[in-house]
Amino acid sequence: MSDEQNPTLTFDGVEYLISDLSDEARVQLQNLQQAELELQRLQVQQAMIGTARNAYNQALVAALPKPAKAAKPKKVAKPVKKKKAKASA
Repeated sequence: MSDEQNPTLTFDGVEYLISDLSDEARVQLQNLQQAELELQRLQVQQAMIGTARNAYNQALVAALPKPAKAAKPKKVAKPVKKKKAKASA
């Protein structure tokens, strides 16, 4: 007989025939498979949303007005401090 006729589950290194599992074990296996599928679906959705976010960010950058070039601050000449002459004795 092939595996298609007797599907198996390998869990924690132990192989089980699906047909030998209890109803409860089969239900939990289905729940686990559904959870895995949902995680995969959400990962794809997360990637799509991330791509959309990047596109919106780029569109916002393009839509914002360009900042005016800031004028360079003028250098103000500082007064030169005169050195005090030392008194001689």
